Amino acid sequence: MTNNSTSSARLAPPVGGFQEIDGRRIFVHRSGSGGPAVVFLPGAGAVGLDYFVVQQHVSQFTTAVVYDRGGTGYSDPLPLPRSAAAVATELRELLRAQNIPAPYILAPHSLGGFYAHRFAQLYPRDVAGLVWLDGLHRDWDDFMPPAMHLATAEQMAPDLDQFEQQRSAMREMRADLLADYPEHVRRPLIDAKASDESIQVGIAERSTLTELATELRAGPGLPDVPVVALSVLGTDPAQQAEMLQKMHDGRRRMDAALVSAVSHGEQRILSDTVHHRLCFDRPDAVIQAIRDVVDRAARP
Repeated sequence: MTNNSTSSARLAPPVGGFQEIDGRRIFVHRSGSGGPAVVFLPGAGAVGLDYFVVQQHVSQFTTAVVYDRGGTGYSDPLPLPRSAAAVATELRELLRAQNIPAPYILAPHSLGGFYAHRFAQLYPRDVAGLVWLDGLHRDWDDFMPPAMHLATAEQMAPDLDQFEQQRSAMREMRADLLADYPEHVRRPLIDAKASDESIQVGIAERSTLTELATELRAGPGLPDVPVVALSVLGTDPAQQAEMLQKMHDGRRRMDAALVSAVSHGEQRILSDTVHHRLCFDRPDAVIQAIRDVVDRAARP
């Protein structure tokens, strides 16, 4: 997909600003001071400011950074999808250009898990800890039922016409998710997420999940840093009960394997929210996990 439009939303984020990287503008918003800095990596179809409320709380005890990968959100367009290495390299260049010193606490949600893992493979010394927010894993297919394998998810992804039929319902859902956000951030986000461009970006980023997992499997596992994994196992009415149970079992075992691979890993189960609502329903759990990893990373 070539993502070449220039929407007014890209030109005027409600907070934050831009950093030029390789001749393109990357949206970034930082708050707070001190270190290690916490960097949020959005999921597919998400933007940095989706994590705004959590960021504001985290900024009370360390530097907190939200951003939009190139080609997404408020950042300048570029062809999608991209390799995990391209996304990871861009993020490192952004953080350096912003004079935010390494090492960092990476907080990836959903698809952001692939990009965080690639960042850690390429720049292990730049990673002080990880807060896994129901993130994607390179070994996803080893834990999930065949109906939920990455290749199947790519094939079953809704297209623009299906999104069009759901547009009003999705706008209502977005307004509900952002109900507690300040109005000057909430309204532009709702409008931006309803655009064809935003929907197409989400579709494009989900189109090469298998390739991304293969790219990650060619490299090492996570560095031995503190990790807290939040495993979201809430009831989703959109899922059949039997399939949901299999997914929950897979997620539980997958995140347990993730945290057992490091010296200081911990899994925390959240059964009162669902994947896309994690940072909106349970900001307290996300903030506590980040605080704990920041504290553990600061210990000798």
